[in-house]
Amino acid sequence: MPQTSNRGKIMPESPIRKLVPLSDKAKERGVKVYHLNIGQPDVPTPAVAFDALKKIDRKVLEYSPSDGIKSLRVKLAKYYHEFNIDVTEKDIIVTTGGSEAVNFAFMSCLDPGDEIIVPEPAYANYTAFAIGAGAIVKPVVSTIEDGFALPPIEKFEELITPRTKGILICNPNNPTGYLYTQTEMNKIRDLVKKYDLYLFSDEVYREFCYTGAPYISAFHLKGIEDNVVLFDSVSKRYNECGIRIGALVTKNEAVRKCVMKFCQARLSPPLIGQIIAEASIDTPKDYMLKMYNEYVERRKFLIDGLNRIPGVYTPIPMGAFYTVARLPIDDADKFCAWLLSDFQYEGQTVMMAPASGFYTAKDLGKDEVRLAYVIEKEDLAKALFVLRKALEVYPGRTI
Repeated sequence: MPQTSNRGKIMPESPIRKLVPLSDKAKERGVKVYHLNIGQPDVPTPAVAFDALKKIDRKVLEYSPSDGIKSLRVKLAKYYHEFNIDVTEKDIIVTTGGSEAVNFAFMSCLDPGDEIIVPEPAYANYTAFAIGAGAIVKPVVSTIEDGFALPPIEKFEELITPRTKGILICNPNNPTGYLYTQTEMNKIRDLVKKYDLYLFSDEVYREFCYTGAPYISAFHLKGIEDNVVLFDSVSKRYNECGIRIGALVTKNEAVRKCVMKFCQARLSPPLIGQIIAEASIDTPKDYMLKMYNEYVERRKFLIDGLNRIPGVYTPIPMGAFYTVARLPIDDADKFCAWLLSDFQYEGQTVMMAPASGFYTAKDLGKDEVRLAYVIEKEDLAKALFVLRKALEVYPGRTI
């Protein structure tokens, strides 16, 4: 029998999705599953998105340009200007979700054996896309004790070798919800400039910043404009994960030309998704404010509730809609699976993402989970109660 590739063998499973079969079986048994495992918001998609979908009047659903419909790129540029990100439509390439933007950036900027430095815990698919490109992730680990703040910049510099090609950040951060400060971003900028590295910056969650401090984009950092490759997506801010529209944004013409080769190979991003995304940029401000306030309330509710459970601790996330919590358990992977396969309380259970999948080292995150506060507060309250009850009887509890 032919063998699968070594690349495929070392490709990590998604910590967010790998437990779906257990969740499906639990539902088949009639168990109500509260999904805190995945960043799939329950906030309704804007009406302008559905209006655009309903008004599509075409005789042919054709290919779009490989870099995306120009009118969408023009509107995206105007959207970025609202955040003082000075780009034009020529700097923007529309991708099939933010994931494709990461994938194409790695394929265009990294050769097999090249290294990128990534603060961890980090979104698990970064490692998956690095493996696809033959690149190596060199982690710099942040800790829950420090609220997942950026590790000392000296820790980054210690990892730099002749094969180091870039630094990757997610700001606001998935999975921790951490929001990088101006001081931290300046330190990253100085390192990028000193060693002439790429700065890959995932800024999908820019609409979700919960501090009074201004949002800091990688494009706000002076002197490294050609080093920055930004990743974006409409999935989270407009609650339309399923249309699969993202963007890669860079002023580096050589990178754009290389990315376009991969875009041409996959032909074009989704036409229907682009039509919806373009309309969604006109989402009323009151919708965005209502959504923002909803997440502020959910964040406070979840964080307060978690920290009241004996043995549980989570710092206060300042962005995105995730938090990483430490639980009094022996193994988060076992615990999350046990919740779905062996536990229920009054016909209910909770699905979470084991945090081990957000670290490169196998011994980290063993007692941590990522939770997404993307369900309404009434369901969050039920999920917290069920989690408390589960921790009281879990065989591998540590207190």
